[in-house]
Amino acid sequence: MAQQDFSDPKYAVWGDTPQEREQNILNSNFLKESLDNKDYNAAAHYLKELLDKCPKASQNTFVRGITLYKNKIARAKSIAEKNTYTDSLMIVYDLRNEYFGDHPKYGTPYILDRKAREYLMYKPADRKGIREAFRAAIEAGGDNTDPETVVAYFSNLCDDYRNTDEVMPDEIIAEYDLLTPFFEKNPAAAEYKSQFDAAFGLSGAASCENLERLFKGKLAAAPDDEALLSQAVALMSRAKCDGDFYFSIAEKYYQVKPSSETAMFLAQAFQNKKDYAKAKTYLNEALDVEKDPAERQKLLVRIALVGLVSNDIPGAAAAARQARDLDPEDGVPYFILAQCYASSAGSCGGFAGLATYWAAYDTMAKAVELLPADSEYMEHAKSSLGKFRSVFPSSEECFFNELQEGARYTVTCGTAAGITTTVRAR
Repeated sequence: MAQQDFSDPKYAVWGDTPQEREQNILNSNFLKESLDNKDYNAAAHYLKELLDKCPKASQNTFVRGITLYKNKIARAKSIAEKNTYTDSLMIVYDLRNEYFGDHPKYGTPYILDRKAREYLMYKPADRKGIREAFRAAIEAGGDNTDPETVVAYFSNLCDDYRNTDEVMPDEIIAEYDLLTPFFEKNPAAAEYKSQFDAAFGLSGAASCENLERLFKGKLAAAPDDEALLSQAVALMSRAKCDGDFYFSIAEKYYQVKPSSETAMFLAQAFQNKKDYAKAKTYLNEALDVEKDPAERQKLLVRIALVGLVSNDIPGAAAAARQARDLDPEDGVPYFILAQCYASSAGSCGGFAGLATYWAAYDTMAKAVELLPADSEYMEHAKSSLGKFRSVFPSSEECFFNELQEGARYTVTCGTAAGITTTVRAR
């Protein structure tokens, strides 16, 4: 440094005189060395000198200041001390934005984004402050905001609605409406869009009434807008809406873009209304045009379930068999088939009817083997095993029909007709 001419104008940002410039550049070097040596008290001294005397000199001053206070926060011995260092960290961010907010890459949008994330990390109890920090970051970033930042803000907003009385449902609706165009302009952020929609759907603010109010006017102005219809149908389906408005837009969306997913939405909605014929109509229409085996299997499972609840046992069994053939490792078709076998046993009568429960038991046991432990069907499947065992033929009935335990038996009636099983007494 002794060989440098600090009277050169290029050093002007470091001070008014060559002596001041030299000392401030030394202090900048000392700040770096203190951080490298983990001497944070010395680093704090040099940081204060630089901020007081030449804040415009280098953005590295603020980068190192942020590193300094994050380390001090990590080593704080009390909550009060931690809060003091956190406040200092936020001041460093504000000063960095004041002096270097116009930086083309690391300017205001970048600075406020980092500040918001660290505000959330270090001051999680200050809910209002978190919301304000993220709003400032999103406003500064505009369409170039990091999608993760938008989702973090909205998720925290929804958390505040659920857990505090600071946020009203209208605010959730308004912010969802305000931020939705951001994802429309950033199609590459599809994963974050899903998280954004999920936060809204789970917030509790997305009631059917609120959703209808949100989308009614928009769809009146653009009734054939595919993206808008998709968004409305997905959110209202998640909220289990069953009003006239929901059915009208769901059917409209199916006309605009027929798909297995939309057919499933509609089928569930009509099933909830006990309009099973309409539910099966949509599912079968989708099945007629669907080519993907995995999607066909899902449709067939749903058709089988609708058949089961509407007491169309032959139709349910036929669809379940097709679904089973497409994916033999899915436990749900076996679960449906077992119930179909048990349901038809009553219409057979006599020993043949009781023997049908052998096939029902075997099939339900396969369902229990394949269903995930957390499946919504597992509890019913396990309890059904006991019920089926309780109506097996007795030893005497097997004897009078000249059947020995362990022998093979072919079911002769109902939806299980033709299935080979094993003789067992209850």
